[in-house]
Amino acid sequence: MSPALFLDRGLHRRLVDGLYLEAMVMADEARAYFDQRETEEGEMDDPLRRVSFACESLKVTTRLMHVIAWLLSQRAWQRGEIADADLADEKYRLGRAASTEADVALAFPFAARALIEASQELYDRVSRLQDSMDRMARPPAQQAANPARALMDRLNLAF
Repeated sequence: MSPALFLDRGLHRRLVDGLYLEAMVMADEARAYFDQRETEEGEMDDPLRRVSFACESLKVTTRLMHVIAWLLSQRAWQRGEIADADLADEKYRLGRAASTEADVALAFPFAARALIEASQELYDRVSRLQDSMDRMARPPAQQAANPARALMDRLNLAF
């Protein structure tokens, strides 16, 4: 059963549309920032720092692309292009993305850190939304069979 079936369609559409707009704006900002930084060589004299910066820009891009792909899948489901049962397929789920280590991010300019943190926060929100939808899709008997899991699920919703 599709997790999205348990959400009000209007609420689901507004959530997806808002997150999609946020992700696309952030992707455009990240592209512009990282493209501009590549042309400014003065700040990145250290080759190791340049490589680290390039890796982090790829992590930001990967997070955002996974989020956008997931949101596009949700939109396709809303339009009936993906069947309810197919939405649970792994290819329509949020892809895995590496986190940035805090000490690595501290070495970068404020704008880079802001993009890194914002992309991680957006990715985490979409991940929590997917997890919440998954919990809603579980049969009630399965939910009641594990009271510790039910308590953990309720605690996770609070955060």
